[in-house]
Amino acid sequence: MAELLGVALDARLAIVCAAVFIGGFMRGFVGFGAALVAIPVLSLAYDPRLAVAAMTVVGIPTLLQLLPEAIRTAERPIVIPISLAIFLSTPIGTWILVSVNPAIMKIVISALVVFMVAMLARGWRLEGEVSRPVLIGAGIAGGLIQGTAGVGGPPVVAVALSRPGSPVQQRGNVLALMTAVSLSSLLPLLYYGLFTRQSIVLGLMLLPIYGGSILLGSRYFASGGQRHFRNAALIMLGLIATATLLAALRDYLAH
Repeated sequence: MAELLGVALDARLAIVCAAVFIGGFMRGFVGFGAALVAIPVLSLAYDPRLAVAAMTVVGIPTLLQLLPEAIRTAERPIVIPISLAIFLSTPIGTWILVSVNPAIMKIVISALVVFMVAMLARGWRLEGEVSRPVLIGAGIAGGLIQGTAGVGGPPVVAVALSRPGSPVQQRGNVLALMTAVSLSSLLPLLYYGLFTRQSIVLGLMLLPIYGGSILLGSRYFASGGQRHFRNAALIMLGLIATATLLAALRDYLAH
């Protein structure tokens, strides 16, 4: 079987490329969904630790591109407490990722993604004033989920969108928090040695697909596709998450 620096060029890679393409398209169109689509498929095709590390590599260029806008438009009183909580709790989640049986972690990741998709589909937001303890709690939850499964964005984004503010401020808050969520994984993954040659090579192989599909998604949004795509995107996320959860349970029970 052909390999490229430790990554097998097989059907698994083709399936993963398709998932990353779909995820990138959704990220470009609706602003979320890349990790929710790609990480369950990656963890099922390879290994949960490889999945989280590879998608972190894939996401770094996008984060650096959006960081200046996030710094310029985000509300610091909202972003700072959530981000600090994220950075403190993500290492705990990463410790869980490396400590638990990979077969079980596949189930945990898929189950968390199903939950995150359900939360997004319901449009969950907090009612009333969002207090400092709530902001910190959201950051802790997002960091734990990010470290464990690489999909920590929805809890912090949902809380951030519950605050009143202009669309520019809300988008800036979301961009800043998603940057914090993703950057919080770097040092824990490095500390536990999860940035292996295989994860880096796989991430770099997927990067052009991800970047190109983000561009396509953005263009689709600009052409008016927003009228009907959000519900279809959530349905697709739910189907992929449920399918990977069932496959993970099947593999676990088979052993």
